[in-house]
Amino acid sequence: MSKGKTPIENRVALIAGPTASGKTAVAVKLAQALESKKQRAVIINADSAQVYADLAVISARPTEAEMGGIEHRLFGEWDGAEACSAADWAKRAKAEIEELHAEGIVPILVGGTGMYMKVLLEGIAPIPEIDPEIRAAVRALPTEAALDALMIEDPERAIELDPGDSQRIARALEVKRSTGTKLADWQLAKVGGIDGEVDLHAFVLQPDREWLYERCDRRFEKMLHDGAIAEVENLLARKLDADLPVMRAIGVPEITAYLAKELKREEMIEAGTQATRNYAKRQYTWFRRQPPASWSKINETPESINSDLKTYFASLLRN
Repeated sequence: MSKGKTPIENRVALIAGPTASGKTAVAVKLAQALESKKQRAVIINADSAQVYADLAVISARPTEAEMGGIEHRLFGEWDGAEACSAADWAKRAKAEIEELHAEGIVPILVGGTGMYMKVLLEGIAPIPEIDPEIRAAVRALPTEAALDALMIEDPERAIELDPGDSQRIARALEVKRSTGTKLADWQLAKVGGIDGEVDLHAFVLQPDREWLYERCDRRFEKMLHDGAIAEVENLLARKLDADLPVMRAIGVPEITAYLAKELKREEMIEAGTQATRNYAKRQYTWFRRQPPASWSKINETPESINSDLKTYFASLLRN
């Protein structure tokens, strides 16, 4: 990707952070500032809910007005019947970045899905296809039994995992049994990442938690006002597999329960706002612990950032 290009031509901006932290507004302002300097910019979605066409309201996908005249890509690109994995998204994002760089355009990645960003930058382990019989046997095990088995077959990974994280426990166990190699060893051989090939300018928004939680509460109520219930009704009419990511997106299970008369409206709102807060808390923790030290942390509100872009994004807005 970087072959024959200067670092300036290979710039990639990344604006990450928890839901409701104002990432989109900041990304649009940054893109507009770049374009005022005759440098075109395009925003690329890095949020696992906003990739789905079925979740315009539930995922708070930016409206045309909120896009501020800036081109946005990879928003609503996947049908809800198809699960978009981190690897699927990273492949598309990498292609978009290459295309934009070839045209002299600055890509601005924006989103809150840390695993998407991690796979794009670091690459993915070249793990072979898991033997279907092994996968079925592992997935049939109760979580406690799978963890006990993993403690014997890959104790280092077992100790690292939350005892209730059934998905990651099963994944580690099936990889070890199917390939004979521990997951950690496969991950040492990651391929396809763009880190080191681009001039990355990464920023993490980490505003005050109470401010963020209040925004989460208002966001869920705004979604209801903007048609989230009708969106979920349309989704349910498709009779998709309940295990698909689109059916487990924040807000969908709560509204589904309300439509099934399992929750009253007030209970649905309370459950939805709490789920949004919990998700923001997990993202906040991930972005505090996982990104490298080179990623700039910004603790201000989007309003403060947008009023002084040159201070926060000096490296990108240099002449």
